[in-house]
Parts: sequence; C-alpha cells; structure tokens
Amino acid sequence: MIEISNVNFRYPGLEQAGLNDISLTIKDGETILLCGASGCGKTTITRLINGLIPHYYKGELSGKVKVNGKDVSTVELYDLAGVVGSVFQNPRSQFFSVDTDGEIVFGPENIGLPKDEILSRKAKIVNDFRLESLLGRSLFELSGGEKQKIACASVAALLPEIIILDEPSSNLDWESIRDLRECIKLWKSQGKTVIISEHRLWYIKDLIDRALYIKEGRILNEWTAEQFSSMSEKELASYELRPVNLEEKLINQFSGSGRAFDAKVQFAPEDTVTIKDFYFTYNMPKYFFFKKKITPEDEAICELAIPELKVKKNSVVGIIGNNGAGKSTFLRCLCGLEKNAIGSLSVDGKEYSGKRLMKLCYMVMQDVNHQLFTDSVRAEVLLSMEDEDNDKCDEILRNLDIYQYADKHPMALSGGQKQRVAIASAVAAGAEILLFDEPTSGLDYGHMKEVSELIKSLSGQGHTIFVSTHDPELISHCCDMTVRIDAGRVSFTEVTGNG
Repeated sequence: MIEISNVNFRYPGLEQAGLNDISLTIKDGETILLCGASGCGKTTITRLINGLIPHYYKGELSGKVKVNGKDVSTVELYDLAGVVGSVFQNPRSQFFSVDTDGEIVFGPENIGLPKDEILSRKAKIVNDFRLESLLGRSLFELSGGEKQKIACASVAALLPEIIILDEPSSNLDWESIRDLRECIKLWKSQGKTVIISEHRLWYIKDLIDRALYIKEGRILNEWTAEQFSSMSEKELASYELRPVNLEEKLINQFSGSGRAFDAKVQFAPEDTVTIKDFYFTYNMPKYFFFKKKITPEDEAICELAIPELKVKKNSVVGIIGNNGAGKSTFLRCLCGLEKNAIGSLSVDGKEYSGKRLMKLCYMVMQDVNHQLFTDSVRAEVLLSMEDEDNDKCDEILRNLDIYQYADKHPMALSGGQKQRVAIASAVAAGAEILLFDEPTSGLDYGHMKEVSELIKSLSGQGHTIFVSTHDPELISHCCDMTVRIDAGRVSFTEVTGNG
C-alpha cells in the first residue's frame, strides 16, 4: 500500500511548481492514472513514491510518504529498487548498458541473481514485450519508441511490486502502444500496483481503476474508470485532457491499415517543394556520391530511399509511420545533419543539398535535452536569433505559454515545457523550412492545440513545415498533408486539407 499524507513540496527556484497538501492512498493491485496539464505535479507525485524525492531531487518537503509501511525519506534508494520500478519519460536517462540484451538483464545481474534465473527472466520478458527484433542491437541506434520498450522491459525484469510509468506512450507508435497496453494488462493480472502519469488516454481508459486529476499541485478530481471513460471530448478538453476515443479514420491512418493513397500527389510548380533522390545508409559507399542514377540494387542497401517526394509549399506535412520506420532519419537528412546522405531539395527554382540544407532548414529534435544550451529560457530563444530582439522573444514565449519561465533554467522545467522552449527556438531562428520531430510528445491537450495553432500560423507566415509524429490529434488539427514512411520508403501520401 502507498500512503501519501499532507505532503507539500517545492523545487528550489520554482515557487509556483510542486505539490500542495497532497493526500493519497493507493491500494495494492490498483492501477491509477495521474492526469492533468504539463507541469501540474504528476511527475512530482511519482518521484515521491519511488524515493527520488527527497534522495535525489532536493527541495522543501513536509508530510509523510509510506510505501509498504516504510517511510520513503528514511529508506535508501537501493532498498526501494526491488519494490518500486520506474520508467521515466526520457528512457535514455535510466540506461546503464550500451546494448539491448545487457540493459534487459542489468537489474537482475546487479542484485546478484544466479545465471539460470537471469536467463529465465530475460526469456520471459522478451516474450512478454515482443522484443525479439530488438535483441543484439545497440541502444544508440534505437528509435525513441524502441528505447522506451527496452526501458519497460529492464524494469519488469526486477519483478517489482509497484511499477511507475511517466508518460510511457509519448514516443511510441500505435503498434507499440498496443504492446504497452498488453504489458500493463499483464502486470495488472499479476496483482502489481501500476501508477501511470499520462496525457494519451485512449489506450488505458479500460485498464485503470481510478483517474486522479491534478492541477497546480493539488488533486482536484477523482473519477472511477466508468466515469472517466464516459466523459465527452468537450468535457475532457475543459480539463485540458485529450480524448478517450479517437476517430476510426485516424486509427486506420496511423496503423497503416487504411487504403494506400497516391504516393505521387502533384501541385502547381510554383507551389511545390520537391525532395529528390534522397538516399541514406549508415555505411554509404563512396560511389553513391558520384552516380548519376541510383539503381534498384543500390536502393536495396539503403535505410532511407526516396527517389521523389513533392509537397505543397507553405503547408504542414505530417510524417507518420511506426517506430524505426525512418521518420527521424528522413528529417535529419532533410536538414543536412547526416553526412552519409545524398539528395536535394528544390524550392522557388533553387536547389539545395549538403551543407546548404542546414541554412534552409531548422530541426527541433525528439530529445530536446540535446539542444538546450543556456542557463535561461530567454537566453535559449535569443541564441537562435541572427539579431537579438527581446520584444520578439517575449512574444514567442507568450504564444507558447512559457513566458512565466523566461528567467528559469530550461533543465528545471517539465518535459512538455522543455519541448515548448525548443519549439520557441525554432520559431526564433526564422528558417524557411521547419522540421519538428515529435513536437507534442509529453504535451497535454491544451498545449498540443497551442502548438498546432502555432505550426499553422508559421505555415501562414511562409514556412513549409514537416512534422514527424505519432500524435493523431495533432495531425487532425493542423496538417494539410500526410506522408507515411515504412522501412525508409514512402508508402503513401494524402492531402488532408486540415489547414
């Protein structure tokens, strides 16, 4: 049993963030959803339970937190590790190995289990999580969603009684989310206590026992599973929560089960951005850079092979597909970040390739921690401007609802807030073509809508936008066109007309 009694907590330097008089009892075997806007306190509650507060994250703490009758503040973290397993929003932060096999068995090895028991647990976890295709892989080569699956598996290998999931679906495709759902069902059937901090709600609505709505560090509402599942989209939106039901069209589109649309959509020449002869492989043969024509045999060895793709200029193009399909690779090649890539992009009669693509395009990465460099949000945005403009900076921050954090350190913000800081930097850079890799990962419904409106406004201001995403609500709100990539190939394109 988990008992949180009259807890107040403040992070250093963030007076408006934390928890206010939180009291909560979670029974053994319950599956609990923590929901609410980004920064409301969901993650902070999970840190109380797994002991990261106060052992790792320092601050002003009062009240009591007990897990299985033990006061968390007096129990060492290593003693809690076998009881509480946590999967963080950014799985890279919890990896200890460099390969998938080593990461799965790291926990059991670390506590000194016999070899036969370690191998038995590994076999069971691989089967439960359907990880056969990921074995023997470098963690550095995995997509964000694949890393999340390995993180879940490594935690499960320790057989904890309590499992905490912090935004577990934020980087997963639909197939992987269904796998995650099956794992949660398995844990639930085993009598484990599961606590999920989440913005995507459709996949867990039938798994939870209770849903707790958090706002400004307080528990304001509590719903049973039946009450939560029956709430309308309008009612959920009033709480800044995403829908619990999605349209069949979006399900088919994202799962790849819809009809195959024309992969060669045409636009007027003056309204067209043409991507031509884009090829990439991690071991690119030198002759690729000199060939005038790539043969089918050449294409076969490429992780990414796009002979031609035409999109409408100044539109929002959604890039969809499963984890590891090549969406992020496509964006990295498009903005010139991959050296072992060839190809060109043509717009307004000008052709760009190689390093020239870096001048034309700006990319917001999936893991925004890689592109946050300064000691304040304002400085981060100003860094992206050719000529510093404080008024423009403040306007961008207000539009993204992060102006109140202008003088805070970016690393002190929540995952969703960091994402908005990175998006603000992309806006400030003023590039003609903007690339977003999962821009709404970790964002609540209200901020997702704000980002979609911002993306649409950028399109209206003369930018062509490419958005790699697993977020069906984002596609439905702002994309004019979708492009599905499977195994590094364009399988279909569709003009959606949402813009």
